[in-house]
Amino acid sequence: MALFLLSLLMLSSFSAISFTHAASGMIGVNYGRIANNLPAPEKVVELLKSQGINRVKLYDTDKSVLTALANSGIKVVVSLPNENLSAAAADQSYTDNWVQENMKKYTPATDIEAIAVGNEVFVDPRNTTTYLVSAMKNVQSSLVKFNLDESIKVSSPIALSALANSYPPSAGLFKPDLIEPVIKPMLDLLRKTSSHIMVNAYPFFAYAANADKISLDYALFKDNAGNVDSGNGLKYENLLDAQIDAVFAAMAAVGFNDVKLVVTETGWPSAGDENEIGAGSANAAAYNGGLVKRVLTGNGTPLKPKEPLNVYLFALFNENQKTGPTSERNYGLFYPNENKVYDVPFSAKSTPVNDSKDKVPVKTPSHVGQTWCVANGKTTKEKLQEGLDYACGEGGADCRPIQKGATCYDPESLEAHASYAFNSYYQKNSRGVGTCDFGGAAYVVSQPPKYGKCEFPTGH
Repeated sequence: MALFLLSLLMLSSFSAISFTHAASGMIGVNYGRIANNLPAPEKVVELLKSQGINRVKLYDTDKSVLTALANSGIKVVVSLPNENLSAAAADQSYTDNWVQENMKKYTPATDIEAIAVGNEVFVDPRNTTTYLVSAMKNVQSSLVKFNLDESIKVSSPIALSALANSYPPSAGLFKPDLIEPVIKPMLDLLRKTSSHIMVNAYPFFAYAANADKISLDYALFKDNAGNVDSGNGLKYENLLDAQIDAVFAAMAAVGFNDVKLVVTETGWPSAGDENEIGAGSANAAAYNGGLVKRVLTGNGTPLKPKEPLNVYLFALFNENQKTGPTSERNYGLFYPNENKVYDVPFSAKSTPVNDSKDKVPVKTPSHVGQTWCVANGKTTKEKLQEGLDYACGEGGADCRPIQKGATCYDPESLEAHASYAFNSYYQKNSRGVGTCDFGGAAYVVSQPPKYGKCEFPTGH
């Protein structure tokens, strides 16, 4: 991913969420922080700028992050978390204060262009759906009060599970129980404020659940026979386009054919559990690389061919404290140490860019599909030592190679030795969920660790 060249992609403006019909769409990235080993926000901003990334989406309004983004030239989407929706819906003074403290205080130095009110609210176990539209309306009114409504727009990301039907795309329909109480009033607000519907779309989930029916090449933007929509005859060459058009069709079915769309999350995990079909670094690189190339074509979807595709990749970092299957902690483009998880050719050419200035042909690495466990160098020495002692003792890891004079003794550092021990324990336990944590002192990677000349076993 050397220099992302993303500055070439940001040709359309999210300001007023009114993307211009440019030669190409735009790509941003989600900056999630459910981890205890990420770089400081100031370092993250440096990373974003060094890679040419000038759009970022946050999941809150963390003061340190918003402050770090000031005067950076990076446009920002912030979020009002689901747990705040009931208060935001009940009291205009709550959203007045929220907007004043989290928007007004930071603008215009921090270029906030949109607010995601909630995230995938319809599947929130806290049953916050009934609060959504009222919360959105109150936030909008507060923006008007502080004269921010022209520069900052309001929306709410929905998951594809909001659809009752998504295949074929032309038959896309929202779930009936959502249409009148939530979907229609939300779309009406988006239309009146010239905002976009935000959609989180993951072809990975559809492929993993239907690998016997969906072509992997179709999911990864590779050459394939394509699929013809039996309803309107349109041909689809990739799964993401089909998912997006299912949402467009669902909006048209309830009378909102004119509301625009932005994909606020999409990505592919570089590692996963054995039952997570398709997870792996090669597929993640293919998906994100194919997506960037797809965006650069400047074409819309088959149903909306003149509308550029606008996307936020998920995610900037692997996040080691996310719960759920292994894939949840491995969507990042970068490791917490700011090294790339895999190379993505962020240009329209098929040749990837490596870490040097020279371009090299694509080669499938021998480690595809494998994962390792390494020490978190930013944790305390006490935690690393405690984890090392456990792994080499009660944990039963093979620590002979890190003994003095053995093959992996050099480099003689606590981080290197702990990494070897943690990985040995991880591989011994079949890379099971929770076997690479050590109280936050370790995390999973999908590239071979490099500590001197030491080779880390994979357990294969």
